[in-house]
Amino acid sequence: MKVALDRKRCEGHGMCESAAPELFALDEAGELIAHYDGREIPANLEESARDAVRVCPVAALTIEEPA
Repeated sequence: MKVALDRKRCEGHGMCESAAPELFALDEAGELIAHYDGREIPANLEESARDAVRVCPVAALTIEEPA
């Protein structure tokens, strides 16, 4: 699975970082850093990724499942 980030929607609330700090971080300017941007999320982090997507208040994150 992958997580897609819509940077236009992201408002830097940081809730994804709280839910999955191994996957997301906010930089000094409040911009989201997605550590696995465009890459497969390791299986052991998939639950954290789903949690991060679920808590995003502006729906800037979505899950992309393999076809």
